[in-house]
Amino acid sequence: MSDTADEIDLPYDEEETSQQEKIQVLEERLDGLESRNEEMRDKLLDANAENNKYQQKLERLTHENKKLKQSPLFVATVQEMTDDGVIIKQHGNNQEALTEVTDELREELDHDARVAVNNSLSIVKTLSDETDVRARVMEVTESPDVSYDDIGGLEEQMQEVRETVEMPLEKPDMFRDVGIDPPSGVLLYGPPGTGKTMLAKAVANQTDATFIKMAGSELVHKFIGEGAKLVRDLFEVAREHEPAVIFIDEIDAIAATRTESKTSGDAEVQRTMMQLLSEMDGFEDRGEIRIIAATNRFDMLDRAILRPGRFDRLIEVPKPDEEGRELIFEIHTRDMNVADDVEFAVLAAEVEEASGADVKAICTEAGMFAIRDDRTEIRMEDFRAAWEKVQAENDDEEVSKTFA
Repeated sequence: MSDTADEIDLPYDEEETSQQEKIQVLEERLDGLESRNEEMRDKLLDANAENNKYQQKLERLTHENKKLKQSPLFVATVQEMTDDGVIIKQHGNNQEALTEVTDELREELDHDARVAVNNSLSIVKTLSDETDVRARVMEVTESPDVSYDDIGGLEEQMQEVRETVEMPLEKPDMFRDVGIDPPSGVLLYGPPGTGKTMLAKAVANQTDATFIKMAGSELVHKFIGEGAKLVRDLFEVAREHEPAVIFIDEIDAIAATRTESKTSGDAEVQRTMMQLLSEMDGFEDRGEIRIIAATNRFDMLDRAILRPGRFDRLIEVPKPDEEGRELIFEIHTRDMNVADDVEFAVLAAEVEEASGADVKAICTEAGMFAIRDDRTEIRMEDFRAAWEKVQAENDDEEVSKTFA
């Protein structure tokens, strides 16, 4: 209950205080009360905001709890529409079933439509025909920071790649004027570390095309049909973002020579390869899409994928020669503080079996040797010590492969 006027404890002596002093004291008390009132109002607003936040969180958790209590749904594909119902195939276990649908739902369904089914394999709803999210993740939104100037010793290979990939995208009129179709795709093959991936990155950097990169091993899945679906989605993403360049690394993972093996794993790999072949066969109709593939095991590839019309250019990317190694040394030491005694021509002659990746590793290790000795300048002896270390690591890797 509020205090009455007579019960208020006044902050002054009634008898000894003048009227003016009383007014001043009361005004100070009023200012203090207004300040406290403002402070309490702010706290009330904060409390209401906090309460609203917890109310929203409660509603969200209640909704999620309700969803968790519902029966799980599974993805399936419509195989056939019959008078008795719809034949569906559930993803994952490849189970087929005949299920009844309402007239309204039947109008929404087509052959190969994706649907959600419950535990009894009844169709609950249709699913949008969106491409696989993994394929969309593979889209490169920023150009790699690799240019043709960063690649040494591969002038001939760079020229062929540019003719196959860049020119059809940038100067299509030249091919029409001459009256020929541009090469459909390029396959780069050679030992590891020779610059195949760098060539693909340089293409992405040099063109305005959408660059989509993936490894062949990512197309191998344990579920039947998943690999083939990802291939379809990959090319669908490319069609939506023309002009586009698709780079498939380690293509031997899905394009190895077919065998008579009857295992489900081998059959799935072959099914994925057949989907890839089908997509590549329709290359003329796909517009401004180019394919680059790379492999270290050219000998393992199936002949079907090597025929003209799929990969019109088969480009070998060998280890660099002496002149190429010297150029690669110069490229990777452009920003390094190299001593006057360093002679790249001599180093190129000494590292006879080095690949482009090996030369880059030598430059990095040479810099590390200088740092360990608390030096800012890299000497000739650092490069030689680095080559010995790189050789030792390569030998250890070969031994581990032998006993694996």
